[in-house]
Amino acid sequence: MLFICYPKCTTCQKAQKWLDANGISYELRNIKENNPTYDDLLQWHEASGQPLKKFFNTSGMLYRSLELKNKLPDMTDEEQLRLLASDGMLVKRPLLIDGSRVFIGFKEKEWETLL
Repeated sequence: MLFICYPKCTTCQKAQKWLDANGISYELRNIKENNPTYDDLLQWHEASGQPLKKFFNTSGMLYRSLELKNKLPDMTDEEQLRLLASDGMLVKRPLLIDGSRVFIGFKEKEWETLL
């Protein structure tokens, strides 16, 4: 299982504590130091079945400063994936990848049910 997070993010810290408390082993990847690639994001997007917009950190400063709320609707999926791959701070976190399952963000009830 791959756990992608930003260590300073409080939601990521909660998710990591939850994984540890539940004895779930994972490989930790710091999204700031090791940003997901275009191919990673494409694969996870396809596996998740979620709209690509769900992969954007809409509450982040970079998202707001780039005014992506207004720009994303006019962008192709390829353009959005390339943008996400350009900076890890644009990506919603944490991401938990378990084989073909992809969890976007930390929703404790969902994780309890599915993990």
